[in-house]
Amino acid sequence: MRERWQPRPNARAILGAVIDRAELLRELETTWHRDIPLAAAMGIAAESYDGAVLAARAPAQPNRNVHGTAFAGSLFSLCVLTGWGTTWLKLRERGLTGMIVVADSRIQYRKAVTGDLVCRCTPDASALESGLAELQSVGRLRIELTCTIDVGDKRAVSFTGTYVVHAPKH
Repeated sequence: MRERWQPRPNARAILGAVIDRAELLRELETTWHRDIPLAAAMGIAAESYDGAVLAARAPAQPNRNVHGTAFAGSLFSLCVLTGWGTTWLKLRERGLTGMIVVADSRIQYRKAVTGDLVCRCTPDASALESGLAELQSVGRLRIELTCTIDVGDKRAVSFTGTYVVHAPKH
């Protein structure tokens, strides 16, 4: 029988005192740049997080293509990392850890992106809560997240990724 996975006993107390979203954003950006070299090369920044929506930004210049617009691979990478970052933030807010992987993804490129790339991820709150409960009961979370990049008031990129989190084995 698999033992029910629990966060470290004092993690909630510690995080309760330091759930400073600006600090979490700095920690996320540091994690991206340290552990995912492509994020640093792209200049990805964790721009804002209000507890529901994560926005990540990458400058246009290092992410351009031969046409002077955003490179499709950069758009895809920014979307993947924004979904990953959203999952990471939700885990950190609850004092949980786990290995986050992307299991599946789909992307639609609808409009050329000029200027800086800004991606937003707004998870479905109820799906996320049930996923986090599943992580705590069976040690695995599976959630589908949608990330978008807009140009003005037009949707330029729509990405859907399935993220899986495996709880650490003790």
